[in-house]
Amino acid sequence: MSFLASVSRFVLVRHGDTVGESSIRYHGKTDVVLSRAGRMQVERLREVLHPLACDCVVSSSLSRAWQTATLLDPGAEIRIEEAFEEICFGRWEGLTREEIAALDPELYSDWQSRKPGFEFPDGETRETFQSRVGSGLERLLALPARSVLVVAHKGVVRGLAESLTQTQLPAAVPELGEALTVQRSPTGDWQIQEDLSGR
Repeated sequence: MSFLASVSRFVLVRHGDTVGESSIRYHGKTDVVLSRAGRMQVERLREVLHPLACDCVVSSSLSRAWQTATLLDPGAEIRIEEAFEEICFGRWEGLTREEIAALDPELYSDWQSRKPGFEFPDGETRETFQSRVGSGLERLLALPARSVLVVAHKGVVRGLAESLTQTQLPAAVPELGEALTVQRSPTGDWQIQEDLSGR
């Protein structure tokens, strides 16, 4: 990954809330659309992001992400990046924490304790997820742009930010309808400049 790439700033956005209750339910590859509350979150975020002009808009292929991108930058051409879909949670897709704990108590415990080797049951492996997000990041860095708006999902936003900055984000970051700005310094190091909230 070369810092000689032209991109020097990413605005990384997590989509707004959905009709699938993304605030409490785990939707990975399940395609759910923005709810009214989610649209309001995004509209508030748009006011915060308005001064940050971006040369390019990139979105996950899932509806909740590209709908968010459309609301954030109406009329912009949106570049779809399938690599930025959320991880597939397997048989936990669409469930709440409480439902997961009742269905798979031992696996739930492993998940919460971050047990080494844990994978989502019947889902996508973390290695596969990290690999595809990394491939997408390489394509981002090759874009002929200085500032790129990326709209995706919590796991993807965290993966991109942590890969660029080589630091670990707090577990709750980012919330629905929030953004992080990641800036490249003249020496090539990437740093999180600001945690932006539409609240």
